[in-house]
Amino acid sequence: MESISVQRRRELILQTRDQLKLELRDSYRVDQEDLDAWRAGDHVALEASYGGWRDEVAAMRSAGRTLRRVRVVSEPLSEYQQMAVRFSGAAVDAGENLRWLPRRLTSTLGLPGNDCFVLDGTLAMFNVLDGDNDRFEIQLYDDVEVVRFCREAFETAWALAVPHREFRPEEVSRLP
Repeated sequence: MESISVQRRRELILQTRDQLKLELRDSYRVDQEDLDAWRAGDHVALEASYGGWRDEVAAMRSAGRTLRRVRVVSEPLSEYQQMAVRFSGAAVDAGENLRWLPRRLTSTLGLPGNDCFVLDGTLAMFNVLDGDNDRFEIQLYDDVEVVRFCREAFETAWALAVPHREFRPEEVSRLP
């Protein structure tokens, strides 16, 4: 395992032709400005922010690169995930292959302890967050077994997850 910088993470992502991303958290501090805009009803700011991601995805697709992402989400959705569901359509239209997996369906799955990427089937990269949802460390592995575990976890989650355009979050009753 190698601990890498945010800049190195970005370089690896930009060099990758095939990305798998498995997200396991219900919110991320890095997107606090977007969440604040959501809470304020500032959809113009959100469309601009998510438009930047849409443009990155479009550039990836035009370069022949692919991104498949699974977002594991609790239901009812957190405010953050409500925002993400509402504004992710532009990136999906641009070529991001996004699916949503309700957390209640993951109880018996072997998933990594942290969000992960599989890059070109040869590297596994983990975003390790602290208790306040801030990035704490970025771990990079080239170990075949770690990469295999992450890829298999992703593909299992992918098979259960719902494509973005079909996802209808449930309002789940709380326990009595």
